[in-house]
Order: sequence, then structure tokens, then C-alpha cells
Amino acid sequence: MPGRIEDYALIGDLQSAALVGRDGSVDWLCLPRFDAPACFTALLDDETAGHWRIAPAGGGEVSSRRYRDDTQVLESEWSTSDGVVRLTDFMPPRGEAPDVVRIVEGVSGTLPMRMELLLRFDYGRIVPWVRHEGRDLGAVAGPDAVWLRTDVPLRGRDKATVAEFTVRAGEKVPFVLTHQVSHLRRPEPVDPYRALEDTRRFWRDWIGRCDYDGRWAPEVRRSLILLKALTYAPTGGIVAAATTSLPEQLGGSRNWDYRYCWLRDATFTLQVLLGTGFEAEAKAWREWLLRAVAGDPADLQIMYGLDGTRRLPEYTLDWLGGYEGAAPVRAGNAAAGQLQLDVWGEVLDGLHLAREAGIAATEAGWDLQRALLDFLEGNWRRPDNGLWEVRGDRRQFVHSKVMAWAGFDRAVTAVQRHGLDGPVDRWRAARDHIHAEVCAKGFDTERNTFTQSYGSAALDAALLLIPRVGFLPAHDPRFVGTVEAVQRGLSRDGFLLRYRPEHDNVDGLTGAEGVFLACSFWLVDALHAVGRRTEAEKLFERLLAVRNDVGLLSEEYDPVSGRQLGNTPQAFSLVGLVNSARLLSGAATETMADAAEQHTSRRGR
Repeated sequence: MPGRIEDYALIGDLQSAALVGRDGSVDWLCLPRFDAPACFTALLDDETAGHWRIAPAGGGEVSSRRYRDDTQVLESEWSTSDGVVRLTDFMPPRGEAPDVVRIVEGVSGTLPMRMELLLRFDYGRIVPWVRHEGRDLGAVAGPDAVWLRTDVPLRGRDKATVAEFTVRAGEKVPFVLTHQVSHLRRPEPVDPYRALEDTRRFWRDWIGRCDYDGRWAPEVRRSLILLKALTYAPTGGIVAAATTSLPEQLGGSRNWDYRYCWLRDATFTLQVLLGTGFEAEAKAWREWLLRAVAGDPADLQIMYGLDGTRRLPEYTLDWLGGYEGAAPVRAGNAAAGQLQLDVWGEVLDGLHLAREAGIAATEAGWDLQRALLDFLEGNWRRPDNGLWEVRGDRRQFVHSKVMAWAGFDRAVTAVQRHGLDGPVDRWRAARDHIHAEVCAKGFDTERNTFTQSYGSAALDAALLLIPRVGFLPAHDPRFVGTVEAVQRGLSRDGFLLRYRPEHDNVDGLTGAEGVFLACSFWLVDALHAVGRRTEAEKLFERLLAVRNDVGLLSEEYDPVSGRQLGNTPQAFSLVGLVNSARLLSGAATETMADAAEQHTSRRGR
């Protein structure tokens, strides 16, 4: 059985990532990149679907673990009556090929150890052909080849590879796993100890650029490191999470593949990167965004592959039982084909944020934005699938209209403030028309709250973003009423649901889900904005306590069982944490519209 979602730590090399459990087992790893078929898939079935465990021969969970300083080097320790052993796990910066390095170190006493490697390519389905050559292993299946090098003897047992050895105080035993496409020669193996120093140096140098030194600096730095680890370095894209099909309800069917790049994350992520000193990453993300959305504006998707790939067909991996029985297990994501009008506004808002921050725009980039505006002008009235990718009937979602408003508002600002060309009077008229319509059709005067969609009584946590994009000021009574209504109607033990799935069968799916952590951070920001600052800080501290022992946050949380739910680590949750920490500590502005101007002012000091 896999561990709890919160039992896992992440290691990565900016092209892929592995999840390491508290029992010393790597239960999830896709090579050579985040969205490739996994070679360790125990996370979504059981250990026969592939895993790599190193632990004391008697097994058991670690006594303690941590990331070494501000790095992605994971140290796990077992303390027993016979001694203490430390396991150091990391993925060094990508060289010729991806490597996973694991170093066993005796701290005190003498401990018998056991290593078990069970490679299963194509999400646990394919058993490779394995050759043992002394202390080396080679495994091949179709397009994939993996080599393992170590200092201790290896042997085959029940279609697995095992090593049994003893480690004494001061001794170290390294294991280096290397992947390569099978038609190429074997890469030169990395030196494990030099790779360890290189990895530490890389992460220390990177986080050293962080200029946030507020009250929650350790929590912010760890979240930024995890966010960086979800970056696909060759293109600058940032995946939503490192996993697929971790359930939003234990045993349920709301299981999705999040190993892709969502456009709506762009503005939030840009705000975080610009606000904490990482302009190079912000530029790379902006450039990925421009490449991905290039083409016919009518073909804009909500999400793309790591390199901007558009086709992300969804299919099920029926040979896998699912995490704790949550089936089906999915690869790909059919939501890529949905109409979600808010993403046009999100893209325009994100590019506006970059422009305001002084990240040089190009003429081609502005031409693309004008094309997006032309499409939005003719289509903003259409019903859509909305922010939450509902698989029920399309509706007139208020958040989608608010973001359409934001798109036109940013275009007007681009002309007025930056001298760019465009039909500003037409854009201004569209902006004003949308604003009037939303206030008339998307607001319930009897309950003093905006609603999820026109004519609906349902609520939506995305309504908390209304002042953040500048649609209304936070002190407007309509927004204050919305905060109160959303808190009453969507709260579960103080945290927020995205919406209530049972209301009008809005998402067309069965089952329920946990509280959505990004939405709960939005509530922190909204409470702060309306002056309820003590309450905002208390909620923020509760959210920090949801993180696991090494700082990871998944997509959702179940307050009753205390379990994290959904794919992990979730970029949207980490971004929410950083934004809220900066806001509460006075390092950020209340609205995204002011964030870039603040960045520019700080950079000029």
C-alpha cells in the first residue's frame, strides 16, 4: 500500500520529480520528464507497480526527515537500538541524462540494510529485461533504459533487484539510478558525492536571490523551492503538480492528471516570482506563455503540455487500482478542450503584469494580445465551463465575466499608460458593458452577494478574487457581503470548498471533494482586504499547519480525517501561501493591478 499523500517528500531536477515516502520508498517517478509514463507507480496501486525502497532490514518508517538547509536534498534518518542510519536522496541538476542519487550513511552503531528495486515501465505495466553485471544493473524495455550503479552486490529475486548489506558508523554506500532512451549509449554515471555538492550549491544559489525576509520567511522559501522544482527548465513552463490521479475524495472518481501547464496559473505565479526577486523565472514563464498561446485566438486552450503541446488526450490506466482504490487512474486531461473564457482574461492580465514590471514587451507580443482581445470582444457573452472545469452544462459564470472585464481593462491601461495602439474606445465600452451586466445579473441583492453564475443561488470561492483584479474595491459593500456569504456557505471547519458540487449538479460528476487550499488562501487575502486582519492571520496559521513535515501542500484537504487530498505538491496551493504571507507581512499590495508597479519601484531603489 502507498503511504498517505502527506507522507511524501519531493526531489527533482527541474525536468522531472520523484516522491519519496517515510518508509524510504520512491513510489512515483516519471522519466525523462514530468509527463512521461512512470517507471515507479506504487503510488497509484501497490508496490508491484514499481518502487525503489532503501531502509533498515527490519523496515519501518523514518524517525525524522528534513530538507538539508534551503535545498531539494532530502535527509531521512532511522534511529534504532542498534544505531542510526541516514538516507540522502536527491536528483542532481540535469546533465547528459536524468539521475536519482541515494546515499546510505551510518551515523552510529551498525545496521543491516536492504535495497529493493522493482522497475515497471509504462505506469507499472511493462516488466523490463534486466541484466546484472556484478554491482551494476541494466534494464531495458522498448524506448526506456535504466542503469543502477552501487558499491554493494546486487542480485535478482522474484523479478526484482535486491541488495542486502551492513552499514557502520562513518560508512557510506551510494546508489545512482540513470535513465536514457534505449537506442542511445549508456551515459557516464555521475559521481554521487560531487553530484551532492553540486545539487546543494545549485539550490542555495537559487534561493539566495529571494528578497522576502518577512515573518514567514522559512515557509515562503520552502514554497518557492517547491515551486521551482515544478518548473520544466527547457521551456520555462510550470506544471500544476508532479502527479496524476491522486483523488479529491478518498475512494472517489475525481482523479485528474495535473502534469501540465495551466494558463490561469500564469498571473498568480508571475506575481509570486516578481514579488520575491525571481525576474529570470518570470521572464521564462512569460515567454512560455507567449509561445503556447500563439496562433488563432479561437484555439486558445486552458492548458498545454510542458513544451506548449496542445493535444493532451485523456485515457484511463485500467490495470492500476488507484490510490487507496480511487479509480479510474487517468493520463492526459480532456479539460484541455473546454471553453473557459476566463483564460483570455488571465493571459491578458498576466502579460499586463509583466509589462508593468518592466519585462520588455515585443511588437509581436502586443499583436497577439490584440488578437486575443478581438476574440474576447466577440465571445465574452457565451456560456462556458468556468474556472473549475465543470463537466456539466455550460453556464454564465460570474468569474469568467469578471476576467473578461479584466482583459479589456488591461488593454485600456496598455494604451493609456504605455502608448500602445488599439481601439481603446471600443475596449473601454466593452469593459463598462461587462461591469454593468455582472453587477445586474450576477449579484443577488436579497442576500447581498455575487453568485457563481447568472440566475443561480450557488456560491463560488473565485468570487473572492473580485477586488484582486480591480473589478470592485474591497470596501465595496457588495464585496464585503460576498465575503460573508462565501464564508458561511462554503466553509468547512473554517476552510473553503471551491463550490458545492451537489448544488444544481453544476460539475456533472458524482461524489464530493475536500476543501480547496488555494481558495482558503484567497479567503485569507479577502479577510485582510476587508479589515478582518486578525481573523486572516489565524486562518493563515491554520493553513500552514496543514503542510506536511517537509512543507508540501497538495490540492485539497479533509479537515475531518486530517488528510491531504489531490495531486501533490500543488503549485496553486504554494502560490497561494506565498501571496498570503507577503500580503499579511506588508510585502505585497492588495491587488494584482498594483503588484508590478510595486516591483518596479522596489527594483529602482
